[in-house]
Amino acid sequence: MRLPLEGTLLEKLRKIEALHAGTKVAGEREASQRAAERIRARLAEIRGREQEQEQVLLYSLHDPWQRKLFVALCRRYGLTPYREYGRRHSTVQVRAPKTFQEQTLWPEFQALAGELDAHLSELTDRVIREAINEDVSDPTDNVPKALSNQGGSAEEKSGRE
Repeated sequence: MRLPLEGTLLEKLRKIEALHAGTKVAGEREASQRAAERIRARLAEIRGREQEQEQVLLYSLHDPWQRKLFVALCRRYGLTPYREYGRRHSTVQVRAPKTFQEQTLWPEFQALAGELDAHLSELTDRVIREAINEDVSDPTDNVPKALSNQGGSAEEKSGRE
C-alpha cells in the first residue's frame, strides 16, 4: 500500500534523475531506466577519458536516510560504495572519476536528498498532527512566565526521572 505522498515522491525523484541525465522525458519507470542508462554511459565515457584521474572520495553522511540514498545511487550507476576498516559508520567511500563525482553524482544526490528530506518532514508532521497533537511548530525561544518561577531547568528535571 502506497501513501499518497509516496507516489508524489517517487515521481519527483524520477524527474530529478531524468534532469541529471539530460532528458526532458520524466515520470515513467521506463524513462527513469533510460535516464540511469544515459548516466552509466556518461560514467563509462568519462572513465575512458580520465582513467588516471579516478579518485576515491570520502563522503561523510551522518543522516542514515541520506547515507542509504547515496549508497543506492552509487550502486544504481555501477559504483561500489565501501568503508575502510576503522572509518566511522557515517563515512562512505567511492572510486570514480572526479568529474563524474563532482558534476553528476553529488549534485544529483543533493537534489534527491532535498526531496527526501522534505517528504520525510511532511510525513512526520502529518503523522504527529493526526496521531498526537495538531501543533507541530518548533518550541519558542522565550520561557513563559508561569514556567520560569517553577524552579529547576529541563535538564535538572530529566535527571530526576
